[in-house]
This record gives sequence, C-alpha cells and structure tokens, in this order.
Amino acid sequence: MPAPADAHIRKNLRFNFMVGMFDGGSFGLGMGFASFAAVIPLFVHHLTDSALLIGLVPAIHNMGWQLPQLFTAGWLSRAKQYKPMVLWMTIHERLPYLGLAIVAFFLARFSTSAALVVTFLMLIWQGFGAGLAANPWTSMISKIMPKELHGTFFGTQAAAFNGLAGISAIFAGLILDKVTEPLNYSLCFALTFLCMAVSYMFLALTREPDSVPEEQHPLAFWGKSLDILKRDTNFRAFLGVRVLSQFAGMAFAFYVIYAVQRFGMSDAAASIMISILLIGQVILSPLMGRLSDRWSHRNVMSIGAVGAALSAVLAWKADSAGWFYMIFLLEAIAIIAIWTIPLAFSVSFANNEEDRPLYIGMANTIPAPATILAPIIGGWLADAAGFEITFILSAASGLLMAAALWFMVKD
Repeated sequence: MPAPADAHIRKNLRFNFMVGMFDGGSFGLGMGFASFAAVIPLFVHHLTDSALLIGLVPAIHNMGWQLPQLFTAGWLSRAKQYKPMVLWMTIHERLPYLGLAIVAFFLARFSTSAALVVTFLMLIWQGFGAGLAANPWTSMISKIMPKELHGTFFGTQAAAFNGLAGISAIFAGLILDKVTEPLNYSLCFALTFLCMAVSYMFLALTREPDSVPEEQHPLAFWGKSLDILKRDTNFRAFLGVRVLSQFAGMAFAFYVIYAVQRFGMSDAAASIMISILLIGQVILSPLMGRLSDRWSHRNVMSIGAVGAALSAVLAWKADSAGWFYMIFLLEAIAIIAIWTIPLAFSVSFANNEEDRPLYIGMANTIPAPATILAPIIGGWLADAAGFEITFILSAASGLLMAAALWFMVKD
C-alpha cells in the first residue's frame, strides 16, 4: 500500500474504529427486532407450518449474503474506493424491512399464500442486497484496518452488533407478547428499518483513502480466479470447510420452532432465548476475534465446529426447554466460528490488496449453494422424519468440519 494511504489509515484508525462500532451497534439494534433466528421465522410460522419454508428464512439471508460476492470482486479489484459501492448496495439490504412492516400491517387484507409470497420476495431482496454490499464492505474494512487488527475489529463489531441486538430482542419479545397480532410484527419490522437508517448514517462517515488499482482486463479476473483455485491447495481446503460449516449450522434455524412445538415455549420466551444467544455472542465475539489474531484462525474455527455439533446433540436429547440456554450458548460459539472468524481468515489468504476482493468473493460465493441446500435438506428431513434426524446430521457435519480444519487447513 502506498505510504500516503498508509498514513491516512493510521491517522483515521481511531475514528474509523469508533464509526464502525456505532454502525455495527445500530445495525444490530435493528436486527434484534427482526431476528432471522426468531422473529421472522415466527412470523412465517404464523403463515405456514412447513419446516422446509421456515428453514429457508435464515438460509435465504445467508445465501443472498454469500452468492453475489465473487461477481462484485472484478469491479472492486479495479476500484479506487470501496465506500461508494457499499453505500449504494446496502440500501437494498435495509429497505426490505419497511416492506415487511407494510406486509404485516396489512396482513388481514392479504390471503395467506399472497402474504407468504410477498414476505419471501422481501427476504430475497434483503439477502441479495446484503450480498452485493458484503464484499465491498469487507474489502473496505480490511483496507482501513491494519492486518493485525482484522480479527479484533470484526470480533468487537460483532460484540456491539449482538449486544444491542440482544437488548432489542428482549423488547421484541415484549412487543410480540403485549401488542395485538399482526401489528406486533409490523412494529418490530418498522423499528428495524429505523435503526438501519441510523446505521447508514454512521457507515457514511467512514474515511477511506484512495487506492491505486491494478489495471486488468475483466476476463483476466476470471482467469486469475481459476489460477488461485488450481495452485492454492490450502485455500481449496478452506472452501471445503466453508461448505461443511453450512451443514454444521443446519440445525440452528429449527431450534426455536422445535422448542415452541415440543415444549410449548411462547413467542415472547423464544425472543428472550434469542437475546441469550446474542448476549453470548457479545461476550465471546471480541474474545474469539482477538484469540484468532493472536493464536490461530483455524483453531478458533475448530472450537466453533465442536460447539455446533454439541448444540445439535443437546437439542436432540433435550427433555425440557431449560436445555436451550446451553444450546443457544453453544450456538453462539458456533456462529462466531462459522461467520465472523472466516471474515478475517479469508482476507489472510490474499498477498496483496488487488487480490483481496477475489479471495473474499470466492470464500463466500463458492459455498453459497450449500447455504441454501443445507436447510432444504434439514427442513425436508424434519417434515418427513422429525427434527431429531436434522439435529443428528448437523452434529455429524460439525464433527467433520472440525476434522477437516485440523487435518487439512493451515493458518
């Protein structure tokens, strides 16, 4: 990186770090009101009993976040700044919450099937909007944060995100319990959109220096991608782990619905459980992020893989709702390992700034089919044979993920 750009980064490091925390915190505050682990699946549950469709709720978001990232990498590798694309694309991951608020508000005027279709269209829009913003955002953060702080920043921001999301999830539970349906869901989604608007203002304050991009023909970008896949065996192994991680986390989408159906947990109690999940991530995200910087990205991901397996086993064997406190705590460890730590790990494979969007894109786009396939399989198995089978398959995948990290991937 040229010296003027490096000086700019060091000069604005504290400011950008704080702006990133406020951005992540207000974004998380909004997401707690419309959690993909509880509030939105519960809203869909009021429209359908299909475990397959309910399982698709977080899957659409995750796949939408992953799939477009490689396809934006070519443009990013030639960009002087990533911020303009971040600000444009992230609008599309925020506006759909306003759409969901409108759908819930007018739910009585919709047929159930029409409401379900429009809800999923909003979720698809939101997911792909997030995916179009993800690579430029990750590239921007990796550029304005020194390499030795990547895991620390992502972990600390995740803590800010999840801390405020945990607080808003508690209020979401109270809203779901005290406000008449479907206005309770409409209010939750409207509050999410309001918080997203505040987050956008903080994001816009980010200070990014210009880069001197590498001049290359667009077709050379795809040739470079294939070359990396051919020669970088360690990165290929990492991609395999990313695929396995989607199956290791397959059970997560069903924990709340299973607890509601099996043990009679109320919607409000389910939101409280999600706040425990989020608060667990608050405490653990900065610790695991810092540990991955100082110790090993690979080893921290391995711990999360074992956590995913244990959470699924406990859900399979649980005989009361009380077990879900531990289940959600283990899920928190697994989520950090599956989604937060790979942000720093995927960046570490690149040898220069021009290749960074390419590695980020491949690390997310290539596993995207597994992201949508895993919950489809999990939901189909849950409908056909019961949630327990889904939990067993998820546990086995978590153990395979841990083994692959230990024996095939190097830091």
